[in-house]
Amino acid sequence: MMLAAATAMALVAAACVGAQEPVTTTTAPPVTTTTTTSPGAAPTVPTTATTAPSVPTGFAYTEVAGDLPFPIFLTALPGAPVAYLITKDGRMWAMEGGRLRVDPVLDIGERVRNRGEQGLLGLALDPGDPNRFFLHYSATDGDTVLAEFRFVDPFRADPASERILLRLDQPAANHNGGMIQMTSDGSLWLGLGDGGGAGDRYGQGQRPDTLLGTIVRIDPDGDPYAIPADNPFVDGVDGAPEVWAWGLRNPWRFWIDETEGLLYVADVGQDGYEEIDVVPLAGGGYNFGWPITEGLHCFSPRSGCDVEGLTLPVLELPLGDDGACAITGGVVYRGTAIPELVGHYLFSDFCGGYLRSFRWDGTVPPQVVDWTEQVGRLDAVASFGIDGAGEVYVLTSDTVYRIDPIG
Repeated sequence: MMLAAATAMALVAAACVGAQEPVTTTTAPPVTTTTTTSPGAAPTVPTTATTAPSVPTGFAYTEVAGDLPFPIFLTALPGAPVAYLITKDGRMWAMEGGRLRVDPVLDIGERVRNRGEQGLLGLALDPGDPNRFFLHYSATDGDTVLAEFRFVDPFRADPASERILLRLDQPAANHNGGMIQMTSDGSLWLGLGDGGGAGDRYGQGQRPDTLLGTIVRIDPDGDPYAIPADNPFVDGVDGAPEVWAWGLRNPWRFWIDETEGLLYVADVGQDGYEEIDVVPLAGGGYNFGWPITEGLHCFSPRSGCDVEGLTLPVLELPLGDDGACAITGGVVYRGTAIPELVGHYLFSDFCGGYLRSFRWDGTVPPQVVDWTEQVGRLDAVASFGIDGAGEVYVLTSDTVYRIDPIG
């Protein structure tokens, strides 16, 4: 999903390939999935966010750390005093008391290809075992690697403890996905792009029998992993048993909110539209439409596409909207410092640098609040993160900011 700090990378096509027809006119067709009912499809949303009359006020960005080698993700176990930050070059850092420690917790830089959209891309802590964590990185040959590591103590991890769960060939250098997250039921989730290139070049988007272009859900306690019994293709018929959802272009950042049992997926668009999908965790088998659709518009074919059986996004954001080039999915706020933000899903864009949010209540499209005028616009927003108190951080290509109340 990312752009290098000095050089723009190919996240989305630079020029539009032709007019795309909306998949709806005034109302959307019913949205169905193979196993569950989705929150619903959305009509085309306005190109600008609207402001709700009763919304939180009084917060700003506070710089926590700067001059970093491309911070990618920050996370902590609930209630823990130590949070962990990963940087794209293959290092992991501890943050305590709002400050980064000088020495890295782990350095696997010699195992990581840090080039363009490749690098150390994701970190997940195990809520059931505080001594274990997982990393998603690009190997030196470009393969996707999902691996387990062990802590020696809260400030040191053993590089020799690596246990590779999954290694997947990547046909191109872009669209690697990135996010991993572990849920309280012991499932480990991974977002993978469609293999790269442009326009679903490798034909992976509508193939649930491949892991590319999907949300993967596995049980890491296996050899090398096990399949959760309630995965939609657990028997391997019609799809790979690891696949929980498919039809994605490049889900650089998703977020699982267990409080309300929802998965938020921000999928980077091709040449017209970014999208956010929201679906219940109960079930699975969602087909998010790529490359049949891009956002709420037909992509292949450019008009008259068949959307039956697809789960359409709850929010579509046109490319170029407020400078947008690649959506940066965020997190749901569950902290205490800004009570009015509780339950809001916050998101941004790598080029647009805005800060927006919505509180998902099933209304399609959701009412989006734009906070940019209040907090300011950031350059190169690459990711979001949370600490042990549930407070939210915004990560750019070289700086980590915390969202703090003011006044």
